[in-house]
Amino acid sequence: MSVRRADTLGGRAAIVGIGATEFSKDSGRSELKLAAEAVRAALDDAGLTPADVDGLVTFTMDTSPEITVAQACGIGELSFFSRVHYGGGAACATVQQAALAVATGVADVVVCYRAFNERSSRRFGSGVQHREPSAEGTALGWALPFGLLTPASWVAMAARRYLHTYGLSPDVFGHVAVTDRRHAATNPAAYFYGKPITLADHVASRWIVEPLRLLDCCQETDGGQALVVTGVERARDLPHPPAVVTAAAQGAGRGQEQMTSFYRDDLTGLPEMGVVARQLWRGSGLTPADIDVGILYDHFTPFVLMQLEEFGFCGPGEASGFVADGALPLNTHGGQLGEAYLHGMNGIAEAVRQIRGTSVNQVPQASRALVTAGTGVPTSGLLIGADG
Repeated sequence: MSVRRADTLGGRAAIVGIGATEFSKDSGRSELKLAAEAVRAALDDAGLTPADVDGLVTFTMDTSPEITVAQACGIGELSFFSRVHYGGGAACATVQQAALAVATGVADVVVCYRAFNERSSRRFGSGVQHREPSAEGTALGWALPFGLLTPASWVAMAARRYLHTYGLSPDVFGHVAVTDRRHAATNPAAYFYGKPITLADHVASRWIVEPLRLLDCCQETDGGQALVVTGVERARDLPHPPAVVTAAAQGAGRGQEQMTSFYRDDLTGLPEMGVVARQLWRGSGLTPADIDVGILYDHFTPFVLMQLEEFGFCGPGEASGFVADGALPLNTHGGQLGEAYLHGMNGIAEAVRQIRGTSVNQVPQASRALVTAGTGVPTSGLLIGADG
């Protein structure tokens, strides 16, 4: 989908299988084994076999190469394999690339996967400890010497400006945390199953980097998640109702950096998600009023509010009230704050469950879901809908 015109991808591919490992803080096995378990589970869910697969898509940060996962899962020849950059911003783009391959006949069945021991091994929350020289690293060089070393510190800069501009207090971020944890509390797969929180709990949680508290920051997780994508016609013959890719988009804004875009004219929004939003609405012909459930990337609570505003669900500075009012069912799996931090891939799986009608927090008659990927970086998004 071009930023200037609509594309023709919508309605030509569907997600037909979802599979995951358990979500934990210490998986006790390799990332390759987690990837293989998730891929096999997703194929089983789709009613397909490794022999049906001819494409694989993952993230650049993944330590399990496509050819190695293919070997581990018993997958044969591949006609398509791809990796998408920018961390969590890649999540929805993996499905977009799979859909593009299927729609153009480059591949018939493509599996998207993400697996890591992000809690027991490399922890993204520990921040920058070493980087090889690169053009991308040059941008970070303007922030690191001043103590901005972690994702929380980078997001805190934009969050502070957002609060200042709209005359708000850090308490407003708590509505996102409470909503996510309420849903996680009823989701047996969630790490925080049975553990809801209140706004008072949010306010009482310790500062990480002001204005962000502990409960504004997502957890760190070991686990794997996989998704199977194929053509809509073939999808109709498989066990589950197809979750059709109604629209898919990637987006990077002007002055885009990776988490440190501090030299833009305005820090109160997420221009990269604005690029995604315009494409999704134009390509699908839908509006915010048409969406039944939102699965919004929630590595940090302030960026959920900004996403709602970029997509036009409410006006600038109004998203906390929008969330507090429950105007849109949000992160019904518990999100990355409550279920697991799988770089947004588990959120796509939840959107599929909502379309199938099998979520533990099912939205009645849900037929259209918005899913977003990581924010603060070049990102991506999906509109997923029921067939027909």
